[in-house]
Amino acid sequence: MSELDLLTVAADGMGVQRTLLDVAARNVAAAQAATPQHPYPRLVAHFAAADADDAFFEPSGDDDDGRAGTRFLGATPGGEAADALTEMIAVLDAQRAYEANASVFDVGKRLAERTLDLGRL
Repeated sequence: MSELDLLTVAADGMGVQRTLLDVAARNVAAAQAATPQHPYPRLVAHFAAADADDAFFEPSGDDDDGRAGTRFLGATPGGEAADALTEMIAVLDAQRAYEANASVFDVGKRLAERTLDLGRL
């Protein structure tokens, strides 16, 4: 695994967490709009590992070199009604995971910079 692979994996993780935040935001809005007579179902996001030759996988950048990533399969009703408290907890979890991926990305970036600096010597 090279330092560029580390950047790709961390960026992919941040993309997944961004999608989870989008789904949670929809669920919070649904919980706020729900009435006892008309509850909205909670959506649950589904993901799958995608190979580069997967027909549904869309590379995230122009310089994609065939590495695998994660694809969003969609959000399906989870069975229970949307609840604002549950969704706010999901938002906090996704935010923490996003921050962790961003930290890994920063480490990968610093590693790549140090590698380039060593190559200049």
